[in-house]
Amino acid sequence: MLSFLLTLKRLISGLIRAFKQRYFVALFVLIVIMLLSGTLFYTGQEGLSVLDALYFSVATLSTVGHPEFVPQTPLGKVFTMVYIVVGTGLFLGMVGQLAYAIIKTNQKEE
Repeated sequence: MLSFLLTLKRLISGLIRAFKQRYFVALFVLIVIMLLSGTLFYTGQEGLSVLDALYFSVATLSTVGHPEFVPQTPLGKVFTMVYIVVGTGLFLGMVGQLAYAIIKTNQKEE
């Protein structure tokens, strides 16, 4: 439990530091826009509930994927291909910036 709390403290410190960087904030805003657009698209086009559409969007952007859902419409498949290519790059960029902020925070503490 102590290890978890220390890791959580490092993550929160890294997030605070990351949000001070304009590049991270821009990536964060773009990720939020991607999640909203994906949720709206999958809700309207594929008939998913809002929660399922958001879950699928997060799973797709984080490269985990969703084993039970496959877009059924041709438009849904094309959207998903573009969504994966664009969104994965943004997501990985944001995670990289967060990792950098955590490393910098740990270096300052030592």
